Amino acid sequence: MPLSGVVEFVGREEELQNLHQLLQDNKQVAIAAIAGMGGVGKTELALQYSIQHRETYNGGLCWLLAKTGDMGIQVVQFARTQLDLKPPEDFDLLAQVQYCWRRWREGDVLLVLDDVSDYEEVKSYLQSLPSRFKVLMTTRQNLGRIPQLSLDVLKPEAALELLKSLLKETPGRIEKELALANQLCEWLGYLPLGVELVGRYLARKQDLSLAEILRRLKNKRLDERSLSKSKLEADMTAQRGVLAAFELSWQELEDSDKQLGFLLSLFAAAPIPWKLVEQSLPEEDGEDLEEIRDDKLLNLHLLQRKGEGIYQLHPLLREFFQYKLTGLDKGEELKRSLCRIMVAVAQDIPYSPTLQQINDVIPAIPHLAEVANNLIQYIDDEDLPWVFVGNARFYNGQGLYNQALPWYEQCLEVTKKRLGEEHRIVAESLNNLALLYNSQGRYSEAEPLYIQALALSRKLLGEEHPDVAVSLNNLALLYDSQGRYSEAEPLYIQALALRRKLLGEEHPDVAVSLNNLAALYDSQGRYSEAEPFLMQALALRRKLLGEEHPDVAVSLNNLAYLYDSQGKYSEAEPLYIQALALRRKLLGEEHPDVAQSLNNLAALYDSQGRYSEAEPFLMQALALRRKLLGEEHPDVAQGLNNLAALYDSQGRYSEAEPLYIQALALWRKLLGEEHSYVAVSLNNLAYLYNSQGKYSEAEPLYIQALALRRKLLGEEHSSVAVSLNNLAYLYNSQGRYSEAEPFYLQALDIFELRLGVDHPNTINVRENLANLRDRLSQNPE
Repeated sequence: MPLSGVVEFVGREEELQNLHQLLQDNKQVAIAAIAGMGGVGKTELALQYSIQHRETYNGGLCWLLAKTGDMGIQVVQFARTQLDLKPPEDFDLLAQVQYCWRRWREGDVLLVLDDVSDYEEVKSYLQSLPSRFKVLMTTRQNLGRIPQLSLDVLKPEAALELLKSLLKETPGRIEKELALANQLCEWLGYLPLGVELVGRYLARKQDLSLAEILRRLKNKRLDERSLSKSKLEADMTAQRGVLAAFELSWQELEDSDKQLGFLLSLFAAAPIPWKLVEQSLPEEDGEDLEEIRDDKLLNLHLLQRKGEGIYQLHPLLREFFQYKLTGLDKGEELKRSLCRIMVAVAQDIPYSPTLQQINDVIPAIPHLAEVANNLIQYIDDEDLPWVFVGNARFYNGQGLYNQALPWYEQCLEVTKKRLGEEHRIVAESLNNLALLYNSQGRYSEAEPLYIQALALSRKLLGEEHPDVAVSLNNLALLYDSQGRYSEAEPLYIQALALRRKLLGEEHPDVAVSLNNLAALYDSQGRYSEAEPFLMQALALRRKLLGEEHPDVAVSLNNLAYLYDSQGKYSEAEPLYIQALALRRKLLGEEHPDVAQSLNNLAALYDSQGRYSEAEPFLMQALALRRKLLGEEHPDVAQGLNNLAALYDSQGRYSEAEPLYIQALALWRKLLGEEHSYVAVSLNNLAYLYNSQGKYSEAEPLYIQALALRRKLLGEEHSSVAVSLNNLAYLYNSQGRYSEAEPFYLQALDIFELRLGVDHPNTINVRENLANLRDRLSQNPE
């Protein structure tokens, strides 16, 4: 909550009464919006109301800043720190907020939402409020049917009273020049911000007459035509008065002070980390900059301190400084300097950032976006993509693919426009956009971009270049994701060979290639080929990146998956657990990789019959994927399938069936009819029907799954053996023993070849075959 200033609050008594009446009129939830232009004192009115009526709201006051972040996050943070509430972390954000509302301190509560720009962004959190809550919003927007108190500029007598309160250290000063004081208030448009700025200026200049200050204002007014071109709202009637008031403090600044003001105005209208300011003026002494900041800009109320090392210009002041910057020779240099710093910030954001790295860079993101959107012409060609890539990595690294997408799209558009269609950076931009599409499961959109990137890199850089290896690897990754293993393998092998040749054996990109090729072999059941590559990749990543790195977690997860596929559960489990713990620590609870780890560990428990341990993990993984990736994503289909499989294993058929059907429909829609995951869904749905004795429904699905697996994976894949075994089991259940036996024999041969004689799947088929032969000996057909 903001602190009350030293200025007396005058001229708003009637508005305070009207506001209180508005809040009390509604017996349910009263939402009163204090609306008006910038500078009229909306926030101050809300603050004074909360102070004067603090006894009315014995349940307390919660003050939230709408533009500083999601309201729900602020509510939960407030409840945790101020009310000692602990909403369950596995609840989604809306549920956590509702939990806080229900358990809030007893009594009537005043909830203030300061500077709301979009009611729809907060509406969902307010719909479940208990009736004892009153909601007060400040806004410049018309919020429709919500009761609203329109706040205008001060009345002339109130503006004069405010000016008097600012000059109380020199009593009688206003009375001596009363007519001029009224003229001064009129010139300022009776805008509280303007009156306060002029009043503070006069308080510092005790020998300055009102006549002289008014003369200066009239002489230094900004050109009206230029002002009309600004980004300020057209209906701000006192706009000229505010700018004229700013001009007073402007006259107090030296050239070096103004330079700092110019630079600050180039940042976004958001809190600015002071270290970015210092880095943008490397030739200036740090202590000198601090003196200008504290003794001039802060002292003249041209800058606000928002927290430790964080400062911000008022949006109107930002516009004012930018107006002054127009045509200044130094302006171009300052813009280029800021751009260089923001490029460096972007370059420091890794492709897979940790949660700590995300938190560290958060304050810089609005300014990175500002440069990308408005200052791109001041960035050198070679650095051109970085401001877009930095923003994209910030969101992509959190699994927020939809928020990353426009940055990669904009990067491709801008680089093509400036550099032409055939440029190395354009190839990189194509590759980055394709990689994002791949992460979203948008494979048909990713493929042509990957192919263009590869062709362009080869044309511009030749066959032997690291960028060509990147394109080969990424195109292979796409084919791998689609189950097109025969197309993926040669590309993975080429990428690995090229990276070894160009980068040497000990390079993170070599570890990526080793890992990816191993994962492909794992998918094909070629476990003996996969394991050494996975071991090498893990060892290399540990050596190069340290124990605590997201890529190390990837390797641990993949090695565990290999052991899991082979039935080596005791070896797989600790690796899955390590990977999950590492991802939670590095990436936070809400990340796609955390969902993957939860899913994989749950599948392991399911395989072992540890259903009560598996189910909550599967539920968490599915909920997280839906939240981060949306309803239509291959990973969501996987979550649905795995949860259905768990229910199926427990005989909870009515719960399993709709999930299997949803997963099958989603995979078909996203991946097409010929994909290994579609075969998985067909097999699982058939298994469910078989378990229920619905043999006529199960058989065609088993046959489709077997045919599809043979086509995609070859005759000797363990998944083909699974289908053979399941079809044989179906025939066995129907007494069709002579049809079942050859399928069991084929399945047994494949499992023994691929998994060994002691694998659980091999043992299961051997027992199935033995049982069948017992029945045949007892009941020959």
